[in-house]
Amino acid sequence: MANRLAHETSPYLLQHADNPVDWWPWSPAAFEEARRRDVPVLLSVGYSSCHWCHVMAGESFEDPTTARYMNAHFVSVKVDREERPDVDAVYMEAVQAATGQGGWPMTVFLTADGEPFYFGTYFPPAPRHGMASFPQVLEGVSAAWKDRRGEVAEVAARIVGELAGRSLAYRGDGVPGEEELAQALLGLTREYDAARGGFGGAPKFPPSMAVEFLLRHYARTGAEGALQMAADTCEAMARGGIYDQLGGGFARYSVDREWTVPHFEKMLYDNALLCRVYAHLWRATGSDLARRVALETADFMVRELRTAEGGFASALDADSDDGSGAHVEGAFYVWTPDQLREVLGESDAAFAARYFGVTEEGTFEKGASVLQLPLDGGVADAARVDSVRRRLLAARDGRPRPGRDDKVVAAWNGLAIAALAETGAYFDRPDLVERATEAADLLVRVHLDDTARLARTSKDGRAGANAGVLEDYGDVAEGFLALAGVTGEGAWLEFAGFLLDIVLDRFVAEGGTLYDTANDAERLIRRPQDPTDNATPSGWTAAAGALLSYAAHTGSEAHRTAAEGALGVVKALGPRAPRFIGWGLAVAEALLDGPREVAVVEKPGDDADGTGPGRSALHRTALLGTAPGAVVAAGVAGSDEFPLLADRPLVGGEAAAYVCRRFVCAAPVTEVAALKGELGVFE
Repeated sequence: MANRLAHETSPYLLQHADNPVDWWPWSPAAFEEARRRDVPVLLSVGYSSCHWCHVMAGESFEDPTTARYMNAHFVSVKVDREERPDVDAVYMEAVQAATGQGGWPMTVFLTADGEPFYFGTYFPPAPRHGMASFPQVLEGVSAAWKDRRGEVAEVAARIVGELAGRSLAYRGDGVPGEEELAQALLGLTREYDAARGGFGGAPKFPPSMAVEFLLRHYARTGAEGALQMAADTCEAMARGGIYDQLGGGFARYSVDREWTVPHFEKMLYDNALLCRVYAHLWRATGSDLARRVALETADFMVRELRTAEGGFASALDADSDDGSGAHVEGAFYVWTPDQLREVLGESDAAFAARYFGVTEEGTFEKGASVLQLPLDGGVADAARVDSVRRRLLAARDGRPRPGRDDKVVAAWNGLAIAALAETGAYFDRPDLVERATEAADLLVRVHLDDTARLARTSKDGRAGANAGVLEDYGDVAEGFLALAGVTGEGAWLEFAGFLLDIVLDRFVAEGGTLYDTANDAERLIRRPQDPTDNATPSGWTAAAGALLSYAAHTGSEAHRTAAEGALGVVKALGPRAPRFIGWGLAVAEALLDGPREVAVVEKPGDDADGTGPGRSALHRTALLGTAPGAVVAAGVAGSDEFPLLADRPLVGGEAAAYVCRRFVCAAPVTEVAALKGELGVFE
């Protein structure tokens, strides 16, 4: 018999709807039930593509004996961290503070007031490597609750007090300047892996936001070392197993320093961020590899993650059926030499093994290899490579596919909109711009209510019940602003303004401090607040970037002041921890550069380079400029679509571009070459 989760929309929660555990969704009713029964709350947090979440579910939550004990002694609450990042953030902070580490599944025991008193992540079904079993943990917590309630209450009160004391007023001391950004670059240089690209050791995550900072820093200062780190890191990832050499797109992270063996789940946010980074790398260098990877990653998102409603699904699982009925991580992606021979025949299989680094010993498990492009693979015939890749991809498509988490997360769709819009504009792919527009339409139609408040998620065209958090507002506004620049449709600027007014009204506190939840959101044991970038830009830095861009478009001092106030944290953290505030550093680069405002005034019907309706050669050139964070407004003379176009006439009857800072403009230019010189367009 299904439990209460059967009525939820989250794919992760629905995966547990048939567990024998009497799960509750996060709700006041669950805590009232715990108070009524006088038992603790067992909070379990995970997400649908989490490998160890599936493992613990199979070992413990599907076990009738364990479930009976949980049902008798606890009120068990299951949370999808992607639907409720606020709940996840608050309790993950407690777990990390208590244990020095965190991760998912996250297991936390709470009082009926939501106060945590015991923590962990994955617990095995039997004692293992010095780790207590999950049944032992359950019995120990239950005994403490019954026999040492005073001690439990004391621990819970202390933890809540410590968390409350962590609420930070990150005001900084002004905005970051040349010195702080130079120190941040030095810090990244010290952590840079010169032999393998990227930063730090294993596991190694794609540093998309740090790379964006490096590209912007190079564009502003000409620092060749910054560009080299960015380019070499991107090449190492693109050649490694973290990149899908057949179907495009990136896995979540590499378990090793060499980018060889990934954790195979594919997340929308990683691919959106990396698609944009590779497009920007191409914009700065003309790299053929960057162009290919940007386009392949964009095509992967559209092909594999696009939903029927026009949005983008959250993730693909790491695991899939290996053909025997067992769910195995990476089974969909890896190859043995025998499998190559079965698809390609002896000659092409030998060629493919050399080209993709497939060995008899294997680089993964059971003699299988993750496909790579080894540096010593040599120059190969392009037609043969294309033929081999197409045949292998067709054969792989016949394998059991990884599961897909179909929920649409507003923030991650905002990142995808920005990436697809810009990639489509750079590479004359109007279909990608159209897909970005359709996703933006979905967010307006389904996620945005009549007061401009965002829903965090939707599924099957129906908005979820959870309120958007700061990253949703910041990333969706970022996507809308990018789409406005590409399409010349001012409505997207207007929608971004609606969202950012909510940010100013509901998320910004005195002195530029930002909170992750609105001031009228559900009250947790503390109001979450984290300025550091992790797998995605933090809500704090995402909002700062969107506020700055909107101010550049409109001249709004309120939005610019809020952006500058938010960037105080970058001044404080950038020199000390640049890897963990990469997007904040990228926004700071834009601030130092202006950012530049480019108004392109076009003649009606102007389409001089044939790249799309109304896109003139000057408009395309403006989009290709590398000036950090530059905003672009394009429209016909006399248009009121964008404030930047006001009082900007044609010059001698010809289209013209005005390059400005703080609405103070240089002389307009009518020639593409002159605009290239002003904006740093790669030749």
